[in-house]
Amino acid sequence: MIRVLLVDDSPLFLASASRVLAADPCVDIVGQVSSGAAALEQLAQVDCDLVLVDLVMPEMSGLEVARRIRELARPPRVVVLTLDDTAEYRTAAAACADGFLGKSHTVTQLLPLIHSLFTAAAAG
Repeated sequence: MIRVLLVDDSPLFLASASRVLAADPCVDIVGQVSSGAAALEQLAQVDCDLVLVDLVMPEMSGLEVARRIRELARPPRVVVLTLDDTAEYRTAAAACADGFLGKSHTVTQLLPLIHSLFTAAAAG
């Protein structure tokens, strides 16, 4: 089971991503929060394998959240999601996250990306 924490300031996207993830019996959503600070607080309380975090949020960007998660003793994997899929954002995310995905590809590419992250970890 892959335990996932969703972090996005858009309730509409949280609902949409939840529907996509719920379609996979290997994925368990352990929390949904709307800010980076709430995500860091939640990580202290729940055990998760993966954080899906929006790139652009008020107060703390998804990149900052990813950087702070990397500093944890046992950090979960992090995938940055965004509406603005640019080369600059991809490069920035590569420095602190395990994956990057444009939100327009969530329905078709999110679950394959998640499985590739954990299949690679199990094989290596």
